[in-house]
Amino acid sequence: MTDTDTSLLDKAAEKAVRATPAPLAFRVRGLSDRAIAWLFITPTIVLLLAINIFPLIWAVHLSFTNFRANRPNAAIDGVGLSNYQRVLNDPDIWQAMQTTAHFVFWTILLQMLIGFTLAHLIDRKFRGHAFWTTVILIPMMLSPAVVGNFWRFLYQPQIGLFNYIYSFFTGVDPSSFEMLGSVALSPWAIIIVDTWMWTPYVMLICLAGLRSIPDYIYEAAEVDRASAWRQFWSITVPMALPFIMLAVLFRAIENFKMFDMVVLLTGGGPGSTTEVASITLKREAFESWRTGRASAFAIILFVAVFGLANIYVKALNRVKQR
Repeated sequence: MTDTDTSLLDKAAEKAVRATPAPLAFRVRGLSDRAIAWLFITPTIVLLLAINIFPLIWAVHLSFTNFRANRPNAAIDGVGLSNYQRVLNDPDIWQAMQTTAHFVFWTILLQMLIGFTLAHLIDRKFRGHAFWTTVILIPMMLSPAVVGNFWRFLYQPQIGLFNYIYSFFTGVDPSSFEMLGSVALSPWAIIIVDTWMWTPYVMLICLAGLRSIPDYIYEAAEVDRASAWRQFWSITVPMALPFIMLAVLFRAIENFKMFDMVVLLTGGGPGSTTEVASITLKREAFESWRTGRASAFAIILFVAVFGLANIYVKALNRVKQR
């Protein structure tokens, strides 16, 4: 840097100091870098505490009371751990948890298999791969309300296309079964929709993992005369495994909170066949108005998801350190 440039910078700094009000300049000049950083991030922290932490603390408080939201003026009494005991001993809640686990397992399994397969095919960069990537991503771009109503129409036994397509390949009468009204088929109807909508998301994460593998590793494997199958299991899968595990984590957390798609397609029915934990929680809080008990159920769900996610993240970090 020349002397002329230095003098120009000094002059610019002097002008900035003159333009700054004296009290403000004195206060800023006396702050350290850490203090200035806290000055900027404090509003964000306060907002996050107000939106996230305070409702959580309030829910914990309500879980130890008999509070009902439809009776705000009634006396609030402490009930200790009785709400938690009732939740843990309620067979309907355990049934909802089993239904949720069923959805999480099958949606994650199908989305991982299909998503990784699509990512592996697109990673080959064939002619038109950018166009087909965009086409595959379309379901993920749609609103859940649009997807739910769209598939509800497709599942109609008389006019929906799903039954006719299935009948075309199997020869079964299209009006002989109903996906959303059958106890056996309604869970799979929701699994199909969720897989159709969110497999592109899994594909993107897996594709990022595949694109991060250096080409020279495959070139060295070809020099060693490793087969394509050997390269897949010895190079592709191990090096993309952290990304696959990350996709599993994201989708498992989201599917554990599944609510909108179930409400739009079946509403939890027929009966309580597709009633997942989030719907049970909503009915406890806003239909039965047992707010204290619903708060206890929400805290149990939070602890379960947080604990399992923490264990999973530790396993993910071990895989990344290999």
